[in-house]
Amino acid sequence: MNEPWLTIIGIGEDGLAGLSEASRKALARAETVFGGERHLALADIGSRGRPWPVPFDANVVLSCRGRPTVVLASGDPFWHGAGASLAEKLGSGEWIAHPAPSTFSLAAARLGWRLESTICLALHAAPFERLVPYLAHGARIICLVRDGKAGSDLAKWLTERGWGSSTFWTLAALGGPRESVQGYHARDCSGDLTGNPVAVAVEARGAHGIARSSGLPDDVFVHDGQITKRPVRALALSALAPRAGERLWDIGAGSGSISVEWALCGGTASAVEAREDRAANIRKNAAAFGLAHRITVVTGRAPEALAGLEAADAVFIGGGLDEVLFDAIWPRFSPGARLVAHAVTLETEALLGELHRRHGGELMRAEISHAAPLGRYRSWEAARPVVQWSVVR
Repeated sequence: MNEPWLTIIGIGEDGLAGLSEASRKALARAETVFGGERHLALADIGSRGRPWPVPFDANVVLSCRGRPTVVLASGDPFWHGAGASLAEKLGSGEWIAHPAPSTFSLAAARLGWRLESTICLALHAAPFERLVPYLAHGARIICLVRDGKAGSDLAKWLTERGWGSSTFWTLAALGGPRESVQGYHARDCSGDLTGNPVAVAVEARGAHGIARSSGLPDDVFVHDGQITKRPVRALALSALAPRAGERLWDIGAGSGSISVEWALCGGTASAVEAREDRAANIRKNAAAFGLAHRITVVTGRAPEALAGLEAADAVFIGGGLDEVLFDAIWPRFSPGARLVAHAVTLETEALLGELHRRHGGELMRAEISHAAPLGRYRSWEAARPVVQWSVVR
């Protein structure tokens, strides 16, 4: 069996001194060494070095296939690094990896945090809103950020959202002679903290995070009134039974509130909406919750707009179900897929009754009233009843 032609090496701020013997041997025999300019300087590569193209392109490494080649990456190349991007393009016998401690491991070691209970995120190429689902009192979070200015910007972002009393650390050049660990409160950070690539650690204090129960308040969403109201949304989500890694079709998505709460549970969603102004609201809500990477907005009418979508594990139809739409989606369901549909008109209610007769499932009517003051007394304002049909294929 031939030796792997590619060696993926994790390198720390201590440079060659921190590398294993196997890593040093691979470097010595490599004809070409790829890496960031900082990595190449740390390893003192010289003329054999080739800086990464920007943006990163794994194909430049593949051009050296069959020749002794090394890729240098920061710390653990398989934790927000180039390792997986390369390995997925190669056979198992073509590469070997020698990881170093990740920035997350080094940061946790400096702060004395349990890494297994610490949230670890890469924000150097992602919006700060990715933090939103994780912010909660006492949460410990380590983030990779682009540079010191980004660290300062993150502290300002946290402060503007009520998390200014959070303890906030910047950790630069960990593991090397220029290592720096500085602690602040988020509200006290200002200016460019450091020019070095940094990790930021946060122990969250101040505001309240997102509730983990189904049915977030309506006013946390941007909407024009077209929204599945909180108690009805909670019923729908209970029947949809979100699971991490599953995909939802949210047909007639309106504000996208169902898609957002589904994605908060770790799934992905295709939010289908005919009106562009409402599709824009869905995008705003997805971005505000840090879920733009999990929610795809499809502008168009179902069933035509469903063509080409990945198969769904669950489908929610908040209104507008008819026989044509049902006949288009039902054959595409795989065993175990869930369908939840709402009716607010007599015509659709009759259709749900017929579908329940033919396919089973659960048919229920929800009538929810809200109390309103009336002098010394109160009156009950009843919302329009909603009929919900839920069925598992």
